[in-house]
Amino acid sequence: MTDTGRAAVFLGPGKGYEIQEFDVPTPEPDGIVIEVSMAGICGSDLHIWRGDSPLFMAMAGGVAGHEMTGRVHSLGSNIKTDSLGKPLKEGDRVAYAYFYPCNRCYQCNRGEFAACPQKVARMGASISRFSGAYGQYYYLKPGGWVFKVPDQVTDAMATPVNCALSQVTYGLQHAGLRYGDTVVVQGAGGLGLNAIAVAKEMGADAVIAIDGVPGRLELAKRFGADEVIDITENPTPMDRIAKVKGLTGGRGGDVVVEVVGIPEAVPEGLQMVREGGTYLEIGNISFGRTAQIDPSQLVWGSKRVQGVVMYDPWVIPEALEFLVRTKDKYPHEDVVSHTFALDEINEAFQNSEWLREGDATKVNRAAITMR
Repeated sequence: MTDTGRAAVFLGPGKGYEIQEFDVPTPEPDGIVIEVSMAGICGSDLHIWRGDSPLFMAMAGGVAGHEMTGRVHSLGSNIKTDSLGKPLKEGDRVAYAYFYPCNRCYQCNRGEFAACPQKVARMGASISRFSGAYGQYYYLKPGGWVFKVPDQVTDAMATPVNCALSQVTYGLQHAGLRYGDTVVVQGAGGLGLNAIAVAKEMGADAVIAIDGVPGRLELAKRFGADEVIDITENPTPMDRIAKVKGLTGGRGGDVVVEVVGIPEAVPEGLQMVREGGTYLEIGNISFGRTAQIDPSQLVWGSKRVQGVVMYDPWVIPEALEFLVRTKDKYPHEDVVSHTFALDEINEAFQNSEWLREGDATKVNRAAITMR
């Protein structure tokens, strides 16, 4: 008798999710079936939910979500180890990438897997409908990166490894963050909080976090932010730019990180970058949304703009080791403020919607538990 499992199928923007049941697949020789323990609601998932992400058309009718962790349910006949060569068996807790570089393009041939043009498109077709985080199972297709999760790392800590934590780790490395730098982080959500801690561990001398939600600003301090800027107290871009300049001796940040996902944050952030510094753009994933900038600022300021999406395979095990090393230093588990059952997924998204006005009880970051 074939095992079945439940998953939340995305019906489209404004329509929400519907719980459906699907067969649990028998893995291909190089595939792995994972029983999902916990899945996160990332900012990009909210973009899909609203319909302002380029992915919403592809996700409609499918199982969405990408931030997750779980245990090995069944292994393909060829799989004996994880991607680092560590023995892997049923029941082992794992973290894994949700995208699939093609290994057959110019970028992959140069080892630039995060830049593979096919990495997102290849997330689609599979032998299983369990192709996203919001289900009791996930099918990791042949060629997917998978790594054992250390016992010291809880599910709540491991869930954002394959998105928020790995993304900012890879981004800060590409931005050229150096020991003694000052880092400014626009946005203290899941990516922003992780960026603060990673920047400190990479040797940043000072980290300045910008947000308008009191709970996030408090968490930012606990994650290592040396200074926080409350946008409710500094309501205009010029106010915030002046504040950053004042905190950096008039220079601006060596690295400024955008993880808000709002185009209007970009011209503001560029003015926070010191001459010769780098603007790291991660948050704006929605096509067709624009912001007006003055390119002469880049030329006369010798400023560099670095766009980053996803990451290369070395990042996940580094992120897991980071969590082990800092588990008593930063409140990693507190990033998730609310948990919901799979049946409550529509409620979870409604309460996570960061565009809602004047809601003091808004969820900071939600997770879906499958048990």
